[in-house]
Amino acid sequence: MTSSTPLSEPIKIPILGQDTIHIADNLWLNYVAFDLINNVKSDKTSDSKFALVTDTNLAAQYVPAFEESFQRAREAVGTQDELLKYTIAPGESSKSRDTVGALHDWLATNKCTKDTVIIALGGGVVGDMVGFVAATYMRGVTVVQVPTTLLSMVDSSVGGKTAIDIPAGKNLVGAFWQPKRVYIDLRFLRSLPKREFINGMAEVIKTAAIWDAEEFAALEDNADTIKEYLSSDRKNEEPSAEITAILRRIITGSVKVKAHVVSADEREGGLRNLLNFGHSIGHGMEAILAPQILHGECVAIGMVKEAELSRYLGHLPAGAVARLSKCISNYGLPTSLADKQLRKRSGNRHCSVERIISIMAVDKKNQGAKKRIVLLSAIGRCYEPKATVVADQAIRVMLSSDVRVHSTSDQPKDVVCIPPGSKSISNRALVLAALGKGVCRIKNLLHSDDTQVMLTALAKMQGATFSWEEDGQVLVVNGTGGALKACNDELYLGNAGTASRFLTTVATLAAPTDADHVVLTGNARMKERPIGPLVDTLRSNGVDVKYQEKEGSLPLKIQAGGFEGGDLNLAATISSQYVSSLLMCAPYAKKPVTLRLIGGRPISQLYIDMTIAMMASFGVHVKKSETEEHTYHIPTQTYTNPSEYVIESDASSATYPLAVAAITGTTCTVPNIGSKSLQGDAQFAKDVLEPMGCHVKQTGYATTVTGPPKGQLKPLPNIDMEPMTDAFLTACVLAAVASPGKDGAVTRIYGIANQRVKECDRIAAMRTQLAKFGVECREHDDGIEVIGRGLDIKTPEQGIFCYDDHRVAMSFSVLALVTPEPTLIEDRHCTAKTWPGWWDTLAQSFKGSLEGVDQQVSHVNGGSSSRYEKSMFLIGMRGAGKTTAGRWAAPILGWPFLDLDDELEKSVEMSIPDYIKTHGWDAFREEEHRILQKVIKEKPTGYVIACGGGIVEGEHNRQTLVDYHKDGGIVLLVHRDVNKIMEYLRLDKTRPAYVEDMEGVWLRRKPWYEQCSKYQYFGSDVDALGSEGSMILETAEREKYAQFLSFITGRTLPLKNVSKKLRSFFVSLTLPQFDTSAIKALKATVTGSDALELRVDLLEDPNASQPGVVTTEFLVAQTGFLRSAVHLPLIFTIRTQSQGGKFPDSAHAEALKLYKVALRLGYEFVDLEMTWPDSLLEDVASIKGHTSIIASHHARNGMSWKDNSWVPYYNKALQWGDVIKLISFAHRVEDNDELEAFRSWTSAANSTPLIALNMGTIGQLSRVRNRFFTPVAHEALSIKAAPGQLSAREIRQAMSLIGETSKKQFYLFGTPIAASRSPALHNTLFQTVGLPHNYGLHETNDVSTVKSIIRSPDFGGASVTIPLKLDIMPLLDSLSPSATTIGAVNTIIPSTGANSTTHLTGDNTDWLGMVASLRQAGAFEPTASSASSGSSAIIVGGGGTARAAVYALHSMGYEIIYLVGRSPEKLKDVVHGFPGEYNVQSLARIEDVNNVRNTPVTAIGTIPANKPIDETVQQILASLFTAPGSTNGSTNGNVKEQRRVLLEMAYKPRVTKLMEMAGKRGWVVVPGLEALTAQGVEQFRLWTDIGVEYEMARKAVLGEEA
Repeated sequence: MTSSTPLSEPIKIPILGQDTIHIADNLWLNYVAFDLINNVKSDKTSDSKFALVTDTNLAAQYVPAFEESFQRAREAVGTQDELLKYTIAPGESSKSRDTVGALHDWLATNKCTKDTVIIALGGGVVGDMVGFVAATYMRGVTVVQVPTTLLSMVDSSVGGKTAIDIPAGKNLVGAFWQPKRVYIDLRFLRSLPKREFINGMAEVIKTAAIWDAEEFAALEDNADTIKEYLSSDRKNEEPSAEITAILRRIITGSVKVKAHVVSADEREGGLRNLLNFGHSIGHGMEAILAPQILHGECVAIGMVKEAELSRYLGHLPAGAVARLSKCISNYGLPTSLADKQLRKRSGNRHCSVERIISIMAVDKKNQGAKKRIVLLSAIGRCYEPKATVVADQAIRVMLSSDVRVHSTSDQPKDVVCIPPGSKSISNRALVLAALGKGVCRIKNLLHSDDTQVMLTALAKMQGATFSWEEDGQVLVVNGTGGALKACNDELYLGNAGTASRFLTTVATLAAPTDADHVVLTGNARMKERPIGPLVDTLRSNGVDVKYQEKEGSLPLKIQAGGFEGGDLNLAATISSQYVSSLLMCAPYAKKPVTLRLIGGRPISQLYIDMTIAMMASFGVHVKKSETEEHTYHIPTQTYTNPSEYVIESDASSATYPLAVAAITGTTCTVPNIGSKSLQGDAQFAKDVLEPMGCHVKQTGYATTVTGPPKGQLKPLPNIDMEPMTDAFLTACVLAAVASPGKDGAVTRIYGIANQRVKECDRIAAMRTQLAKFGVECREHDDGIEVIGRGLDIKTPEQGIFCYDDHRVAMSFSVLALVTPEPTLIEDRHCTAKTWPGWWDTLAQSFKGSLEGVDQQVSHVNGGSSSRYEKSMFLIGMRGAGKTTAGRWAAPILGWPFLDLDDELEKSVEMSIPDYIKTHGWDAFREEEHRILQKVIKEKPTGYVIACGGGIVEGEHNRQTLVDYHKDGGIVLLVHRDVNKIMEYLRLDKTRPAYVEDMEGVWLRRKPWYEQCSKYQYFGSDVDALGSEGSMILETAEREKYAQFLSFITGRTLPLKNVSKKLRSFFVSLTLPQFDTSAIKALKATVTGSDALELRVDLLEDPNASQPGVVTTEFLVAQTGFLRSAVHLPLIFTIRTQSQGGKFPDSAHAEALKLYKVALRLGYEFVDLEMTWPDSLLEDVASIKGHTSIIASHHARNGMSWKDNSWVPYYNKALQWGDVIKLISFAHRVEDNDELEAFRSWTSAANSTPLIALNMGTIGQLSRVRNRFFTPVAHEALSIKAAPGQLSAREIRQAMSLIGETSKKQFYLFGTPIAASRSPALHNTLFQTVGLPHNYGLHETNDVSTVKSIIRSPDFGGASVTIPLKLDIMPLLDSLSPSATTIGAVNTIIPSTGANSTTHLTGDNTDWLGMVASLRQAGAFEPTASSASSGSSAIIVGGGGTARAAVYALHSMGYEIIYLVGRSPEKLKDVVHGFPGEYNVQSLARIEDVNNVRNTPVTAIGTIPANKPIDETVQQILASLFTAPGSTNGSTNGNVKEQRRVLLEMAYKPRVTKLMEMAGKRGWVVVPGLEALTAQGVEQFRLWTDIGVEYEMARKAVLGEEA
């Protein structure tokens, strides 16, 4: 800051009677030092010390030049005053007792006395902390404030509040200590970062909002000018006189208000509370979101919420809330917690409503337990000259995303309600007034999202200027007569359908500037809504309109320069808004327009008539043709604005208060809608409510409705609602409670086809949501039937999903008034579209009881409730396995399977080869496209759909699939080895032969497949179905595929699972390549690990063009191999050279390509270095789906954890990461302690998981202390990924050594157990994973002997075998669901319960061991098959193990389970012990075999092996074992015989009699030790939360036999 610009006399603002505040440009270098020495120091006759305190960010920039200035001033005055300098770390953490103490000590060390002047140079942190030091050092020394941020200039530096933070909260320790001077140097703003400047604007807006309506209007007018200045090169360019004047005005104005208030109420007796507008709620949010979200950003949201609270309590008009929100938004500040940028910066941190309210409880303004909040009554005026007491219930409603509506009998009998202005009329009036010439004062304008979008768009095109009068109740529009201008900024319209249609034509009228086009865009739903017919008409008239994405929808790029006019034809059967758009703009065409509406009767004729009537009010008269139907003649003419235009209340919105009267039997009057209304929905009262039994009185300008007694509404057999389509939702909820009459209970509504293309498919939405009330509906193409139930409706168990549709929310809020219990309405904020204050009206006017409900919403891309999961499409080459993959996916997801080719053949009633032969390929592709679109429309959710291999050949099909997956659907590319596909295609005769080279077809389609799909699955070869190993391979492949599908559909989220663990690890794989030689090492890494990290930069690709950069083909193949070898979640990591890896730092494009492939392959985690460009980070984050991002930064040479050096990296990682990974290097042991202090700070600030480590030998302690997802080495890998890396085993051993893990004793209870292999298994596992525990035997048949053992402090868990599996149950505290159903326990798991007591849970893992053993043997599993009807299995025996076998086989999906045993009574007990759906049947006699319909293919033996098999049992088994195998499964239409598998649970002797019987008859036999291994692995996981590799456990069990 080096300027010698002459200083003009500063503006001086008095506070508490002193000219304390000085404002000017260049104060710091040309004024402050002289003023300090001449006027501020207390004793002019002696030398003083001046202590300058600033932070390390500002010191280098501002202190050296000030030292020179101070020296010049000292020389000029002739003193020896001394300037001392002290720097602190930047950031909120410096507002601490530690910093204050250190500064006190420094002042004392430098012999600073009472006459010392302390200078606080910096923002709010420096000013608050230094002010507190000045107030407390020597009981108070002089302090001057030199604020360097806009926020501190207008807020914290003025008023004498000083404070520091303590763990309990912000600013809780402080004092009032007025500064002797506040020097506000406007030049500081030139170097202030844009975000910091905007942050300060929140306080400027706040001050105007509470005190000065004129200043607020000036802020509204100057928003664009200030934003333009902020985007300029402020450091190097002198600001214009205009911006200098604006900045001086806003700062001076804000400071004057604060100085006045402080002077009147220095110690916050009441008036000074007003300065806290927005802060009560804002501080609650800031406590959760800081430091990533700034103070002003939180206050901005707080202002909106506190204004909404003022409106909710009836003190503030809705228009004032809308103005405040728009002004805040115009300066780039957030207005809600859903703000996209805010969510990114905060790492999607959730602000719990209860936590915000809890934080608000310690606000200094509060009156005991009562919360006091500053409320507004108008812009520039507060409700009271102090903060007002507000109940928690009201705060909770305002802050919550959802609302629970309680029915009440206390409704007022007679209500007058004025709904907001009509959206339809408001939007038309804005367009007409902007296009008109002159000033028009618009009254009762709807203040909503839609009209705000329209205002913003018209202003950006310079179509008009807008200002407000009468406390924001009147909008003054100064129209330009149609002189609009094209702009470079996209016009973002959100989901405002009306605005999008009107502005499409308006945009054509813009004159070219440096931009020759206008771009209209919107949110995801807007990009689905149709605009095609209007675009077609404009194109036919010479306007160049381009679709930027999906054909027929926004975004649009529209050529500026007007349209020709003349004869125009428009299809008007979809939306009347297309007609109105052309009508309103037609007077500005180059030639008079004749508009013909073609295609049949126009929809919503009343809205067309409304437009024509309003055009007449603005001076243009449309003539309807007398000779041609649906034809209009519009002259070329400029609109003339009327001096005043009053907007009618919205007639559609008026149906809700009138419906409240109808459903509750009360009276409601809407005083400004009657029979003379322009709106068709004004007929609702007469045409719908009156026939339903209401008394209706309607004049030309008012409507009064009195409902019949509750429960006496009548159904309407037929009602044509085409004139009032938006009101059909209100009619539906009333029809739901209509009582059956002589004509039945059905209300049939028709004429509403356009409601399928509104904010959602409203007809389908009403059917789906009414079903939750027990109300049955039937859909029609253009209508719906609702079967009324009177008041016999049920309360929905789930909340009402509103589809982001205001009319859905308001309709169901009416119905909620009569449900038996309170009804939850989700996403209540969607009503802001047309009636922001609807919930206020419901609560205040109708005395509805509302309860705010805070439901945390997932912001993961593609995430949604399973109730609304989109169908999944499979694409890929013929022969890639789509049909098999689809049939497997169907039972995995629980969805039906559909083959698109089959659907096509059904539709055309011939085979595909015949159709192509008859009609040709082009016709086939057209039919294929039609079927694809039909299926997407008719089966939008809950289906698995396999497409034909050539689906991507058609461009329309490709676009449809791309749009589908971009909109959150899943399109999965199924692929396998290309050579196997080619081999299959040469043999397959079911489809037309390829007329070109098959490999050429693949190469041509490959990029299309990738373009059209979101994910890719690379399958193993399971075609050799006749081989011995094929069933086992198929089972393994199914498990891998199930894991993949579960992840990409969001049903299993590994991050959520890992976060539940007390400790978690991932192994960093350092192998150069994965092939068969690596399998042993890979499988070994599974034990004790929760995920595997693929270090892509360490792979050695023989086809790589440069070291560290692999080809995508190599990555796909390596991932496929890795997935086949291990079933753990995978972490995809590219480590650059600067971060300690081998990947080139500058290879951004190559990295992005690999990241995209990784996301397509379904990697559960992706490590994303924060050193990548933001564009790359944005690209990866925008397509991550359910993949969790690990945002990482590595300081290879170390960086201090203590001095806030890591804070910027942490903040950036928090923006992008679901997990944060920060790695430093330890040079001192203390580095590990400082890291832990940093970890504690982050955990207190937010819940985003943190991996924080120090590399190097000294840093190994940090690896032991890190609990979440610690990267580890493994003994099976020869190379470690980082210096000092430990294995998970070593870390657990270290935990034992330092006492964090204590030794536990585990047992096997039962008899006989001497030969048990369980001790060998578990002790091997304990040793392998590094735990100090021991597993031993306690042989007994008396359960009382274990009572003291299981309650001892060192008890770690136990296995239970016969005869104690039932006897142990009364000694336990709870049972798992499986143990409860089975009625036996084989595992005891201790956990710490309330008050640190031990809680014992009984579980049963026998059944899990059985299922795992059968799957590994390739047994048929009905739940994984699409052909499971009649599947059956055998259990031999009737004891406790047989019960576990029943549970196991039922879980696998067997429909019939046969019991074979020698004791009919025991078998009967087992049969009766299970619910009927288990379908357990006993076979106690040989003749019972005749009742077996489908021969069993799976058997489990549970009888003792040391006794002979009963003769009858042998005969039954011989018959069943000898019978031919079942044919339950099929692949590609080829019937295959199922593999027959017997699992023998006895394991002594090695081969039992039962095994011999089955083996001789061709059955695969599995010895009991396999089940023992599998159930033991599960036991170990339950005890330790550690997974282990099966083969290693198996070897421990089998011993030498392995």
